[in-house]
Amino acid sequence: QVQLVESGGGLVQAGGSLRLSCAASGTVFSFNTMAWYRQVPGKQRELVAGISRGGSTNYADSVKGRFTISRDNAKNTVYLQMNSLKPEDTGVYYCAAELFGLHYWGQGTQVTVSS
Repeated sequence: QVQLVESGGGLVQAGGSLRLSCAASGTVFSFNTMAWYRQVPGKQRELVAGISRGGSTNYADSVKGRFTISRDNAKNTVYLQMNSLKPEDTGVYYCAAELFGLHYWGQGTQVTVSS
C-alpha cells in the first residue's frame, strides 16, 4: 500500500517559517508529479506548489517568492519550505502524488499562522 505521511506543520507567527515534509512508502518507484495543496474550512482545496520528477516546479501566485518545493527522489520525499508566512497561509496542507496514473493523498498537516 502506497502511503504519504506529512510532517512539519504547526503554529508560527506571521513572518516566520516552516518546512513541511512528505515521505512516501510502499513503492520502489519514484512518483511522477508531487505537490502540496492546502484547504481552509468552507473553501475548495487549492494547489500551492507542484514538482515533476525532473524538478520542474509551479506555484500558486499567492506563494511565489515565499515558498519553495523540492524533492529527493532517492528518498521519495517532497518538501515545502515556507518563508515569510502570512495569516492567510493558514490551513491544512496535503501532500499529493501521482504514480502510474493513480493519485495518492496524505492525511494532511495543520499550519496555523498567527498575526
